[in-house]
Amino acid sequence: MAQRRIRVLVAKPGLDGHDRGALVIAQGLRDAGMEVIYTGLRQTPEQIVAAALQEDVDCIGLSSLSGAHMELFPEVVRLLRERGAEDILVVGGGVIPREDIPALKAAGIAEVFTPGTSIQDTAEFIRTHVRPREGGEEDLPEPPEQIDHIGIAVTSLREALPFYTEQLGMKLIHQEVIEDQQVTTAFLAVGESTIELLEPTSPDSPVAKFLDKRGPGIHHVAYRVKDVADRLRRAKKAGLRLIDEEPRPGGHGKLIGFVHPKSAGGVLTEFCQRVED
Repeated sequence: MAQRRIRVLVAKPGLDGHDRGALVIAQGLRDAGMEVIYTGLRQTPEQIVAAALQEDVDCIGLSSLSGAHMELFPEVVRLLRERGAEDILVVGGGVIPREDIPALKAAGIAEVFTPGTSIQDTAEFIRTHVRPREGGEEDLPEPPEQIDHIGIAVTSLREALPFYTEQLGMKLIHQEVIEDQQVTTAFLAVGESTIELLEPTSPDSPVAKFLDKRGPGIHHVAYRVKDVADRLRRAKKAGLRLIDEEPRPGGHGKLIGFVHPKSAGGVLTEFCQRVED
């Protein structure tokens, strides 16, 4: 599959009132075969990052003549990291003293182009350093390997288990207490997946609150994936509401991370990665 064209956002942060240089750069990058979005003058870092995410760009080019680059450029990088979009390449240019360049690079600016840098060199740096993405379906992730398990909240494992083991013939394969979630779990095999029964160990646990509000029933759906951290990063970048921004240990020797039901059609959604047999 052919690579899509590189998308670059050219932005003028701060109160700088001149954009002739930025317009020249934008046109030069277009001539080099890139798609370029120019956001105009006097953009805040928040506006720049919002536009970059909305436009799904590969690179942000910041231009400054006002002397505020030491505050504004790193703030753009910080906001990208906060949104889980640190994979977007950030470069800068304009009237920037050479002695400021090491600090800017340390703050996450990949390169600073000083006056006299050719468009060809700028374009080549961007081509070399952006994260490659295949064309077509908007960089869609691989589908989950399978449904890993369905979590069902119960008031009592002792009372709930006989239905699954005696009436449905399922085999109980694992039980454990998950201290940080204040639940006792029981896993029952069904084909390549499992049913996870969850009994709260404290009235303050999330599962106890679920039971108080909704009663026993399906609590969450867990999808088995190869990389939970990558799934959470993608979800955060897409603006989804997360319960976990980083993977954490879950039941049955897995790494897990949850997406809030409000961002998943009303269903508490878990990404699940097996790390041991």
